[in-house]
Amino acid sequence: MDRLSLLSAQDALLLLQVSFSAPRIQHLLRCSPSVDNAALDLFDGHLRLALSRITNISLSDTQWLQASLPIKHGGLGIRQVRSLALPAFLPSAASTSDLQSQILLASACTSDTHFDTYLADWQGAHGPLSPSDPLPVKQSVWDKPGILSSRTTVESAISDSCHKARFLAAAAPHSGDWLLALPVASCGLWLTDEAVRVAVALRLGCSVCVAHTCRCRALVYAQGIHGSVCKQAPSRIARPS
Repeated sequence: MDRLSLLSAQDALLLLQVSFSAPRIQHLLRCSPSVDNAALDLFDGHLRLALSRITNISLSDTQWLQASLPIKHGGLGIRQVRSLALPAFLPSAASTSDLQSQILLASACTSDTHFDTYLADWQGAHGPLSPSDPLPVKQSVWDKPGILSSRTTVESAISDSCHKARFLAAAAPHSGDWLLALPVASCGLWLTDEAVRVAVALRLGCSVCVAHTCRCRALVYAQGIHGSVCKQAPSRIARPS
């Protein structure tokens, strides 16, 4: 995590998202009963700190929760491993239940106590499954209710209409495609560290700057959205009508 700061912000953010976060321990989450392991919170703490260092912004609890949502739900795709422990283990155990029964048939233990406990925990949080349907074996089925619950928590924490519009825009289709683009400079896909910082801050509703008065005499709030509408912004390019 410390060495990610030696890379450009876009490179480090992409590596954190696709390699050094939840994908790093996905196999362990699926194959071991780790729901109650205290190391999950420690791992998530490292992820939050790494994201703050890469983007050079401070994250509130709500902003960190939004960042951990999938990109299509308005997040950054840096999933919290605490939220993945149940959805990862349950489908793995469900898909191998027949094999486990055959292995444990000759022993005194005929059931997976961890699976039974975790299934009860999941149903207590998200509702019971239909007893007539087989247990889902895809992780996305177990993960979706938790994602929707976290998204609802983020939305309910937003009271300002401007921030509400920002979150809905972040969750709009293709609004987060830039997070998946490979930083290839020759194709015009490479972003500067400052561009990444501003893009992430605008997506999560973090402070971009200190409140000040613009050259157009308008008040610029800390969220920095005035730059997208100011006619005297230095980044604007005049085009012929």
